[in-house]
Amino acid sequence: MGSKSSLSAKQIEVILKTLKDRFEKNKNRHKGIEWAKVQACLTGKKADPGKLWTLSEMERTGGEPDVTGYDQKTGEYIFTDCSPESPAGRRSLCYDKEGLDSRKEFKPENNAIEMAATMGIDILNEAQYRELQKLGKFDTKTSCWLKTPDEIRKLGGSIFGDFRYGTVFVYHNGAQSYYGGRGFRGFLKV
Repeated sequence: MGSKSSLSAKQIEVILKTLKDRFEKNKNRHKGIEWAKVQACLTGKKADPGKLWTLSEMERTGGEPDVTGYDQKTGEYIFTDCSPESPAGRRSLCYDKEGLDSRKEFKPENNAIEMAATMGIDILNEAQYRELQKLGKFDTKTSCWLKTPDEIRKLGGSIFGDFRYGTVFVYHNGAQSYYGGRGFRGFLKV
């Protein structure tokens, strides 16, 4: 994880209002979860201020994070990028540093794995992506890199998903590839 910047009181107020408004507008994503309990985890005595910074980064890069679940084992709420299309501030990226380094020309500025780590989030895996798609239609015009199993990555490949024809599709590409409409979605436990 990268170093976290702190937020000003005004920035904290803005991100909390943004998250609460989105939470209230999309109750189908988090049935049975109360905003007051989520906010207590974000701002209470035991809260990690770095988590608010991470949520702010998710928002700044176009992810539109929202609560999508609750981990019974850890007692943490799960925020996932819920923007309709892949987050606009996280597109045109190779999958990882190795993929980026293998490009001879036309290198993009960054890669998905390192960008996610710098933001303090993890990239969705295939199962998480399919669960997200049950909450709405995401990536109907774009696609998102997905956490790639080691056995595929060792062979030079990586996977990505999208939603077309009423179906979630998961495909493969070389990790060095990048496209203007391909980004990544992440999640954060709070």
